[in-house]
Amino acid sequence: MAFNFIRAAAAGAAITLCATGGAYAAVNLPALKIDKTQTTVSGLSAGGFMAVQLHVAYSATFAKGVGVVAGGPFYCAEGSVVNATGRCMASPAGIPTSTLVSTTNTWASQGAIDPVANLQNSKVYLFSGTLDSAVKTGVMDALRTYYSSFVPAANVVYKKDIAAEHAMVTDDYGNGCTTKAAPYISNCNFDLAGAMLQHLYGPLNARNNAALPTGNFIEFNQSEFISNHGMATTGWAYVPQACQAGGSATCKLHVVLHGCKQNISDVQQQYVRNTGYNRWADTNSIVMLYPQTSTAATNSCFDWWGYDNANYAKKSGPQMVAIKAMVDRVSSGGTTNPPVDLPAPTGVSTSGATASSMAIAWNAVSGAASYNVYRNANKVNALPVTATNYSDTGLAASTTYSWTVRAADASGAEGAASAAASGTTLVAQGGGGTCTTASNYAHTVAGRAYVYGGYTFALGSNQSMGLWNIFVNNTLKQTSPNYYVIGTCP
Repeated sequence: MAFNFIRAAAAGAAITLCATGGAYAAVNLPALKIDKTQTTVSGLSAGGFMAVQLHVAYSATFAKGVGVVAGGPFYCAEGSVVNATGRCMASPAGIPTSTLVSTTNTWASQGAIDPVANLQNSKVYLFSGTLDSAVKTGVMDALRTYYSSFVPAANVVYKKDIAAEHAMVTDDYGNGCTTKAAPYISNCNFDLAGAMLQHLYGPLNARNNAALPTGNFIEFNQSEFISNHGMATTGWAYVPQACQAGGSATCKLHVVLHGCKQNISDVQQQYVRNTGYNRWADTNSIVMLYPQTSTAATNSCFDWWGYDNANYAKKSGPQMVAIKAMVDRVSSGGTTNPPVDLPAPTGVSTSGATASSMAIAWNAVSGAASYNVYRNANKVNALPVTATNYSDTGLAASTTYSWTVRAADASGAEGAASAAASGTTLVAQGGGGTCTTASNYAHTVAGRAYVYGGYTFALGSNQSMGLWNIFVNNTLKQTSPNYYVIGTCP
């Protein structure tokens, strides 16, 4: 399951759903009353790596804690698919934990991620099955070592005594505990979701073992927060009755991140409904948010090695920004701040195009404390912009984009959006890209391609290059960071 190189077959799995109900049109994610100090995140496999990224990069938001099942240290892959499939899955002795800690501290000092001091009071729950053949227990050991630089030992629980294969573990649903197959949920007679949530939040009310209200499941419009970047057009949430919009209860929020080959297209609603989280949510006023990747993502994985964006682990990573925006939306129902009355910025313009960047400028807005810049309706700045210009980087060559700008007050609340300004990036160096001709083996070692089932695929475009060996040669053209196509340069 978990990554592009695991060969488990997802097709043909029998689907058993609890109270699936009828078909509902996607709605906008509601704004609910959420205690923002009680926001946590967890994930399995690729979702586990992503949960660590969110916990560390947005530590001010997820300061309460994180649960990780078969994941690994922050920035483990360091932008390389070779590292991802090697040391971060199969060969944990090669994980440079001290370097990753140093990178974390450096990025925090630069503002690329939140201050590491936010992690000092976090709770961390770690789980590794002793039979996990996809992400070896040594990788989780490295994650435990990584967190020891930021989180007190007393705040960490590490469970690794169950003979489980690579899966989300439950006490009553899924495959046999030693099986590695879709939907990658296994009945090991252990309530992992419950153990995790009780460590993160402390003592909880007993879970609801009856059928959950179908109407509490929400399919929401995820494209409101991100377009493409490997993310689906809709996501899912479970909202307990006490937490419904208009209610008086103030609730907690837990973000749940699926592994590879576990989104709605791959396993239908099994991960959303049958992993055990919702039964605890229902009796403890915890809203469950289930962001979803699309099948356009590499093996349906969240981006934890840079297949979509070089800044994937920073606050500015597109998937990171989107999930943080979902959290902000669902947590905004309890605000008593009056509506922001800041006018839309005027004079928005683009200039200075390169093959991978564009300069955006606008006129100052009276009363504004900062500004936010949106590219194709997705926010691109990780930190508030206090100047009246911004350099947007990491763009694809020869591509037209549209930018808008919003002014924000001292609390971060935004005013109206500006009129859009468009611009087109230049052709990449070499008449459309930088080309490299080499064997499929060499392309993979250099991080320009990856291997799945003995075959080689171009990084980013996922184009098939043939067998993985030193005898098959291909020319790869890099058209943007971490994106290669089979082709030639003039």
